Amino acid sequence: MAPQRNSSTSSSPTMVSSPYYHCFTFSLLLIPPLIFASYLLAAFPNPPETLNVYPSLASLPPSAKSWQIYPEDYYEGGAYVEFPYGRMRYWLMGPEKGKKVVLIHGLSIPAIVWKDVAPRLAANGYRVLLYDLYGRGYSDAPQTTYHPGLFSTQLALLMQHLKWDKAIIVGVSMGGGVAAAFTAQFPQLVDDKVVLIASAGLVENGDISRTAKFMSSPLVQTLASSMPFRKYLQHLTNSSAKPGDEVDPIVEIVRLQSAHLPGYNAAISSSLRDGPIRGQAAMFSSSGFDGKKVLLIHGTKDATVHPKYSPRIIDLLPEKTKKSARLVSVEDAGHEVITTHSKLVADELAKFFKET
Repeated sequence: MAPQRNSSTSSSPTMVSSPYYHCFTFSLLLIPPLIFASYLLAAFPNPPETLNVYPSLASLPPSAKSWQIYPEDYYEGGAYVEFPYGRMRYWLMGPEKGKKVVLIHGLSIPAIVWKDVAPRLAANGYRVLLYDLYGRGYSDAPQTTYHPGLFSTQLALLMQHLKWDKAIIVGVSMGGGVAAAFTAQFPQLVDDKVVLIASAGLVENGDISRTAKFMSSPLVQTLASSMPFRKYLQHLTNSSAKPGDEVDPIVEIVRLQSAHLPGYNAAISSSLRDGPIRGQAAMFSSSGFDGKKVLLIHGTKDATVHPKYSPRIIDLLPEKTKKSARLVSVEDAGHEVITTHSKLVADELAKFFKET
């Protein structure tokens, strides 16, 4: 006869319920929220980084060639004003009671590019405002993204500083993109007329040279802004000019900025990548252009911003604005139309400004 098993003995194992087991499980549940809370405490108390601002041409010594080519008193009525993104330079020409006109320069050349147009407008009785965009000429170069909002806000703050309620807006090249962004974002500050000369804003990637794309890459612009590279550029700039040689001030000022201003190359690169050169269709079609008259001027041999873009800009304008928009094609003119055909441009502007 087989022996009987003890009734208290079980053939299967039993789950052990222990206070240690419950503590371990509870700890696992607490770990994720503790990690998240630690991240919040570590990330949020840090203050925002201080904006790094690079100096302008005003920082160069009196011996620098820039003072001979483009001094800070190049135009009359010059002054500086301090804004959150750095100090900027502007000039006022013409009679104080004249109709107000703003001239916006392009990608790489500061306000000197208007040297043959601005005096003609002032002589015709207009109150002309010129200024250097951030990162160019006598305006500081903030270490930031040079997007359309940066440039349009710069002009809005400047007009507020001058107590200008409205003005006619004129932009050349990238300045045309700035004018479009400004009109879209601050239509109340724009008078009834906008002029776009060889205007960027719709440039397609295929029309930007490989060299420009390569030079505007973040890695290359970092190298181009480094001290060794700028020293090399300064050497080239100093050795390229020979006594007695005729110097084109427009070309020379670009070389001097690139060689001597630590923030210039980064500003140009960011403007190419992020600025109002491409992708601005929404700005041109904005309701900010409602009730405005638009004049476009474009050279037929512009190799930088193809003439095909001006008709495309007109097609994007609001319906009523589109019907009154006008394009002036300048035969055989390139991208430098405001310097090579300055009288024609100034005459077209004056005629357009007088239209009712």
